[in-house]
Amino acid sequence: MGIRLIDLSQEIYQGMPVFPPHQKTMIFPNMSHEESKRKLGFEFATNNLLINEHGPTHSDAVYEYDPSGKTIDEMPLEYFYGPAVCLDVSSVSPDEFIRVSHLRGALERSGLFIERGDIALLHTGHYNRSYGTDEWLVRHAGLDAEAAEWLARQGVVNIGVDAPSIDKPDDPDFSGHLICRKYGLTNTENMCRLEQVAGTRFLYFGLPLKIRKGTGSPVRAVAVVIE
Repeated sequence: MGIRLIDLSQEIYQGMPVFPPHQKTMIFPNMSHEESKRKLGFEFATNNLLINEHGPTHSDAVYEYDPSGKTIDEMPLEYFYGPAVCLDVSSVSPDEFIRVSHLRGALERSGLFIERGDIALLHTGHYNRSYGTDEWLVRHAGLDAEAAEWLARQGVVNIGVDAPSIDKPDDPDFSGHLICRKYGLTNTENMCRLEQVAGTRFLYFGLPLKIRKGTGSPVRAVAVVIE
């Protein structure tokens, strides 16, 4: 028996696609090897980052969508580490909502089940289809309110997706986030490579930075698969 780690995180780089209202990702040199050798007598190289909490693969604090909710440094780590399932909903059109019937169908096809405390990831296929194109931010499937609430009532603590948002871009109600606010849940967006874990159960971790009063945080999302 062995353990395999699958990286579910997007690369962070200058020029990466970012939700328009958010700060664009910028990476620039702080000190070069040559400069530190001259100043310190040893070769150190460091960069500076200017990045939004919700830019790359990230998890939301409940506070982002609930002024009375917990900030990222206050949220239990169990929201970001624990047993997980990945439901394959890649057959859902990017012009449709992900509905309860799609979630139930994915569970039935895989023989999976959801338990209280689980992390539920949704493989929509959007990253593979559209990352780096004009459609990445503006055309993808998202949960309707009924489907998001169905997941919440199953007891999930974190809903992850391989798209910029758990909401459909043209959903004026932000249904997925609305339900996360109602139940005090987090969600993890801008994931990738979910096809490698679709239809399976595994251990997940995507720990946030301990940002004081943070509205969210970049995470290194990883699936731990026992083989």
